[in-house]
Order: sequence, then C-alpha cells, then structure tokens
Amino acid sequence: MDIKIFDTLKGELVNFVPIKKDSVSIYVCGPTVYNLIHIGNSRPMIVFDAFRRFLEYVGYKVTMVQNFTDIDDKIIIKAVKEGVPFNEVSERYIVEYMKDALALRIRTANFHPKTTNYVHEIIKFINELIDKGFAYESAGDVYFDVRKFEQYGMLSHRNPDDMRSGSRIEVSDIKTDPLDFALWKKAKENEPSWESPWGKGRPGWHIECSVMATELLGESFDIHAGGNDLIFPHHENERAQSMAHSGNDFANYWMHNGMIKVAGDKMSKSIGNIWLVRDVVSKYGADTVKVFVLSKHYRVPLDFSEEGLQAQKKSVSRVQQALKDAEDFFAGTVPYVKNTEYMKSKIETFKQALSDDFNTSKAVALIFDLSAELNKALSEKNETHVIENYHLIRNEFGPVLGIFEIQETQQKSSTDDTDKVMQVLIQLRNQARTDKNYTLSDSIRDGLASIGIQLKDTPEGTKYIIQ
Repeated sequence: MDIKIFDTLKGELVNFVPIKKDSVSIYVCGPTVYNLIHIGNSRPMIVFDAFRRFLEYVGYKVTMVQNFTDIDDKIIIKAVKEGVPFNEVSERYIVEYMKDALALRIRTANFHPKTTNYVHEIIKFINELIDKGFAYESAGDVYFDVRKFEQYGMLSHRNPDDMRSGSRIEVSDIKTDPLDFALWKKAKENEPSWESPWGKGRPGWHIECSVMATELLGESFDIHAGGNDLIFPHHENERAQSMAHSGNDFANYWMHNGMIKVAGDKMSKSIGNIWLVRDVVSKYGADTVKVFVLSKHYRVPLDFSEEGLQAQKKSVSRVQQALKDAEDFFAGTVPYVKNTEYMKSKIETFKQALSDDFNTSKAVALIFDLSAELNKALSEKNETHVIENYHLIRNEFGPVLGIFEIQETQQKSSTDDTDKVMQVLIQLRNQARTDKNYTLSDSIRDGLASIGIQLKDTPEGTKYIIQ
C-alpha cells in the first residue's frame, strides 16, 4: 500500500518512499524548556506519535528524534528572574515535559538530545560552513550568508527579494544581508557561554536542530516534522545551513501540523490564552484530548474550546462504555479471534485512511462507527460480531492512534515508557549532582517521591522503586 503525505517543500501530496526499504527516520522539533507545555504544544506530540505508530503498524522500523532546546533567550530571562542557573530552569521543565508526555501516553522518542550536549559539534559544524564560504564572523557573532544558498525560500515558498524588502526583517550594520541569521551569538554580560574560535558565546536557535539531526540520523534522513509556525524562519534556515554543509538533501520530506487556536488566535504564552496540558488531561482524560486533536486533519487549524472537549468526552465515554460492556458480556476477557473477512475489510479501510496524508479524522470516525456496531451486536447477543468489533477497536486501531488501548497493552506501554522517562530523569539528576546543583537534584528526587517513586543510589548506579 502506497503512503501519501503532503510534502511542504513540494507543496503537494507525494508518495512516501523511505531512504532505506524497511526503516524510517524522523526528526520532530521539540520544546524550548522554560515553562509548562500548553494544549497547543500537544498537537505535534499527539500527531507525530500516532504517525510513528502507524508506520510501525504497517511494518516499518522507526527511529524518532525529538530535541530539547535547553539554552535560549527565554530560558535565560526566566533564570535571571528566578535568580538560578539557566540549566536549573531547563532541566526542571524537561522533567515536567516528560510527566505531561507520559500522562498523554506519548511514547518516548528513540533519542531526546539537548542542545547543550552538542555545543562542540555545533562549533565544528559552523567552522565547516565558514570554510565552505557559507558563513562569516562579525563582531563575535557568526552568520549564515543567505545569498550564497540559491535554494533559500523554497521550503516556505517565499521570494528572498520580497523578504528583504519587508519591514519585519531586522536590519543590522554587522550583517551582510538583513536575512542572514545567527549561527553563533556573542556572549552578553553574565550570560551562559562556551569558548569558541570567535570568542565566548552560545549557539543560535536554528543550528542546534541541524547538528542534532545529522549527528543522530545522518546528513540525509526521511522526515522532518513540526508545527507550521516553524516553517519560516526555523525550518527554512535549518534546511539552508544543512544542505550548504553537506551538499546533499537534508530531510527528504517535510510534514507540518496546523496550529491550535482560541477564538481565531494562535495559542501562545505571550497572549495568555493558554490551557496547560496537565490541566486539560486531568479534567477530560488523555483519550478525550487525543481524540479531540485527531478528529481534525493534522494540517488544518484546530479551534480549541471547552465545549468541543465536552462533546468529545461524551463520544469517548460511549466508546469506553461499549468496550466495558463487551468485557462484561464475556465476564472478563473477550475471546481472541483471527482476522475475519469483516475485520480484514475494516482494517483495509483504516489503512487507506491513514495512508491518505494521515487522515486521522476518517480513522477516528471509523472507530466511532465500530463502537455503534459493537453496541448493536451486544443488544442482539451476536457473539461473533461483538468479538470482531471489540478487537478492531482495542487491538488494531486504538493502539495505532494511542487511544482505547486494551488494558494489557496499556500496562506494557506504560511500563516501557515509565522506564525510559525514569532513565532520562535519573540522568538529569546525576548531571545536576555532578554540577553541584543540589537544589535541582533534590527537587527531582523529592518530586518523584511525592508521586510514589523512590530513588536509591547503589554501587551499580541509581535505581528507582515504584511504591
């Protein structure tokens, strides 16, 4: 079965053909960790987690990378305001992000790199861009020379000449061209910094993703994904510097989800129209939140409202009740059945929906239809049809979208993901102790203890016990 996706670069639906026959490599832009994530941040998490699950469902081995931007102006500002080191802020919110992702039952990526762990590689990457003539140093900063890269603007479908004449492009005496963007920023007084050939400074925003993606996935990989608010300038700049560096394609496909809006405005911390993920999940449940997001095609804007969530909660509750009624019908475990002709037909319909530019709206609608069929079969005491519809929801379609999963699957997934999250948290705590940041290390320990997880330091390393 051919999988079609909308490629932002080409501006059209294309057949997806991975670089390697049986495997797919994906880079998804992760959060800048300076605050708790809101429901707008959850859309790429939910969408691309489900997309990854679908690719695995149809037989691909998927390697996914999602970064943490742990050095940034916003992080520095918050650290100064709180009077703490910048990494205390970033690591605190990495912990909180992982908690929220776990609550949403988002599977951990294969790699969660942090910018600060790749500064050496970033400096090397920038030096090589300078040597190739694509970058230049100016007053301690290093800029990418946009005029040297002929394909600039292709991803965002913008004309560089039009962008140069636009009033929103910052003009600077130290840049050759207003469009040139920073690869390395000269350190300001009392800012965190690293030594470099151009003096003390820190990486620019765009360079970090290029370096972490190529280090973990190679110079060319299959899919780069993220919100469509990142197309310009972030992804445009990423693509330019990466291709200039390697001379090859960067990502073969670019996928972007639409924004979640409130009353027509993008959900934003600066506007103040945010709903925290943990608050929404606590009130409505993970299934409702995920169904709310997946019921719209991933590329179109999604209007957030409590009325919309309440409506989805009712729909989700009906499915959950139907599944429970089926389990009660069989006094516990619903018998297993191999795929019947009826099931094969529904599976084909499901795959066709998701193969058509990942149309989760059709896939969710199919699950709701199956739930209605399940209720009908229960009322008619049609055991075969109860079994068929139950297993289609629980074992086939639910796990692909991360919703309505069978208890055993949920438990296994939860256990696996908890272990991965705990390893990340233990690494953060150990690094904090190495840095003598005992406030952060104690905060991680005490925060875990408050939810019943005890850390024990042993000769073999730090272990955790769920009490």
